Amino acid sequence: MSEYLDYSNRDDVLSGGSRMIPVRTPKGTYRVWVKRTGNNPDLRVLLLHGGPAATHQYLEACDSYLPGAGIEYYYYDQLGCGRSDQPDEPTLWELDRYVDEVEQVRQALRLDRDSFVLYGHSWGGILATEYALHHQQHLRGLIISSMMFSVPAYNAYAERALMPEMDPAVLAEIKEIEARGDTESPRYEKLLLGHYTRHVLRMPPENWPDPVTRAFAQVNRDIYVAMQGPSELGIPDTAKLASWDRTGDLASIDVPTLVIGARHDTMDPAHMETMARRFPQGRYLYCPQGSHLAMYDDQQTYFAGLISFLAQLPPTR
Repeated sequence: MSEYLDYSNRDDVLSGGSRMIPVRTPKGTYRVWVKRTGNNPDLRVLLLHGGPAATHQYLEACDSYLPGAGIEYYYYDQLGCGRSDQPDEPTLWELDRYVDEVEQVRQALRLDRDSFVLYGHSWGGILATEYALHHQQHLRGLIISSMMFSVPAYNAYAERALMPEMDPAVLAEIKEIEARGDTESPRYEKLLLGHYTRHVLRMPPENWPDPVTRAFAQVNRDIYVAMQGPSELGIPDTAKLASWDRTGDLASIDVPTLVIGARHDTMDPAHMETMARRFPQGRYLYCPQGSHLAMYDDQQTYFAGLISFLAQLPPTR
């Protein structure tokens, strides 16, 4: 039996098929949590969660669809998140270091071009795009879900489309709270509730699925604020991701790529459709009822399209 299927002699093996993988960083070696579901050596998907600094938990919608399609997939909490180590080292929260972390996880799991598909949702889409730009030789396929390929373009979309639909008085108070740096207050969360239920998950909050509420409750705010800023309506200049823009580089990613957008997303679906055409092997999946978490509020469309893409990946052997 290959090593990736038999961890019985490893000290880092946990219960339930999960394990802790050591990751080298400029500040020392830490461990990240990974769990495998399924067994298909020809089709193995590594899931990159969003946030930044949420957890794998909200992606557990996959459990209702991917096993039946014969897909092997890996949940993974990035360093600083969820069940992974959470070092108090602010210098580690950099995009390039996260790319290197994903590569170390790939090596530990022995994922390769014959089988390896990288999926990234939201911030995970930024990370997956960067990984592909640096390491596409290891990829069989790439999936970018609910993430534009330019933060400045996202900010422009928020100004043009998301903010004008809000009650002007509510928007003014949100901006006032952000200006005084009080975005951790219950009032700020309450004011954003309408935005969340229109564009993040189109369900009453009391009906949000348990995996979503668990993941959102565990967001590491230190990482989140450092990388994307405290605002929920745009990414400020002070955030590390403020200038990220790969719209001019997508043509160099020559692996089968699926871009997933949704009508009600915080991310502009028209932008994502246009960018999908820039990938030499790009495809676009549109979720007409979905929002940022279309894997829940347009679930049938989302997973039917994702599974179809995976099933049609050309063989590399």
